[in-house]
Amino acid sequence: MFRIVTIEREFGCGAASIAKELAGRLGWKLWDHLLTEETARIAQVDPSAVKRCDERMDSRLHRWAKVFWRGSYERSSQLGNQIFDTDRMMAMMQEIMNRIGREGHAVIVGRGAPFFLREHPDAFHVFLYAPRAEKIRRTVADGHSDEEAEEMVDTVDRERMAYVKHYFNADWPTRSLYHMMVNTAVGNDPVIKTILETMNLVSGSPKATDYFSPNAQPATR
Repeated sequence: MFRIVTIEREFGCGAASIAKELAGRLGWKLWDHLLTEETARIAQVDPSAVKRCDERMDSRLHRWAKVFWRGSYERSSQLGNQIFDTDRMMAMMQEIMNRIGREGHAVIVGRGAPFFLREHPDAFHVFLYAPRAEKIRRTVADGHSDEEAEEMVDTVDRERMAYVKHYFNADWPTRSLYHMMVNTAVGNDPVIKTILETMNLVSGSPKATDYFSPNAQPATR
């Protein structure tokens, strides 16, 4: 029986609201913004620092500077140890995901969850997407201007693609990783019902990850 649902998504497809309602129907904990807060708590940094690293690569300038730091005496200093970047977040995320996996009864949004939990026997993996016009419509409905919505829809997923390639050596999306991929243009309620019905239908069947390439492992940086 599935005890975890991971939801990977295209930006603007409504995954946050779908995941929230799905968690409510299941009576499970929602790990979305809560995952940002938990990471910040463990790292002892402000949540804004975690958000800056959320599913995106560190800047080239930061990566260049980090090479310099590693080669200097500052590496062993207290200040150097407190630098929070995506590399540090990813090391922590593996531990957090393992804990969530042990606890179960969780709906997890993004943050590489389907990769971290790809071998978990009780995890059901979903990918949500939508046509560009639908993603722009939903983003505008969330309070953004038309121009902002278009820019976000066109750029955020490129950052996620680079993030997954860098840290998991995998394409985004890796279709063989998911039990199902759903177009959210049909509406939130049909999507949620489809997820719940499919979970019940395939419970006990081979995992989607049985067909996932073993070469797509988290990269050590």
